[in-house]
This record gives sequence, C-alpha cells and structure tokens, in this order.
Amino acid sequence: MLDAVQYGPDYLRQPAVAETVQKELHRFNGVLYDLLAYCIMPNHAHILIDTSLQLPVQFEDAELEGLNYKPLDVVMKRIKGPSAVAANRLLGRQGKFWQRESYDHFVRNEQELNNIIRYILENPVKAGFASHWEAWPFSYCKHP
Repeated sequence: MLDAVQYGPDYLRQPAVAETVQKELHRFNGVLYDLLAYCIMPNHAHILIDTSLQLPVQFEDAELEGLNYKPLDVVMKRIKGPSAVAANRLLGRQGKFWQRESYDHFVRNEQELNNIIRYILENPVKAGFASHWEAWPFSYCKHP
C-alpha cells in the first residue's frame, strides 16, 4: 500500500538520502542491536533489529539498570535523529523527516522471524523496483 502512494514525501528515492539512512542503520550494529535485515523504499523503511545482544541470558527487570541496555524507543531515536539531520542537510530542508511513531513488533519464534525477513526483502520486488531483493541497492540481510 505504501508503495502505491502517489503523494507525500519520497525523500528516500534519492540515492544519497537512502545511503545516509543505510549508514546510520549500520552505525550501531553490534553495539545497540544486531541488524538482521532492512529495506529502504522511496517513502518508508523496514528494519529488523535484535536488541537482546545487550542482555544477559536470564535477567530480572531490576538488573537492566546496571547494563548498557537501551530500550527500543531510545534505539530508534539514535537511528532516526542523526539520519534525519543528515538527510535534511542533503535535501536542503529543515523539519520533520521521519514519522514520530514507528510500528514495532515482537518476534516470538523462528518461523515468524523468517516470515518478517522475507516480507522486508520482498518489498522492492512486490513494488516492481527490482526483480530480486539483492538487486535493490537499499536492502540488507545478515543471513540471506
């Protein structure tokens, strides 16, 4: 549905802007999260990250305070903030770049994980932008 939208900003259509977002996604990979997959489309982006690398195998909520753990909203601000500033600079504009809220989903099992990865990677194919996900320059998968 988002791919068929004929109005609204499509800043990510510009390769330099999409590359800026790619750079920010990889910036905290291995530090704040494990970057599993993404696809940057002309007017939106799908990302799949695993923030559990910051957590011990078993933990109590009280133990989180002593760790370098960052909640998802903080992680998203770390991605969105710098990418918005850099993208706006490239576009010669100011103001809101990303929507305030993001749609997030908790992955509960391996089958669901694989379905989400497939959905993300097939986005440019379904939209007619590429014949295969690997042909889309703004897609990534850690383990294709």
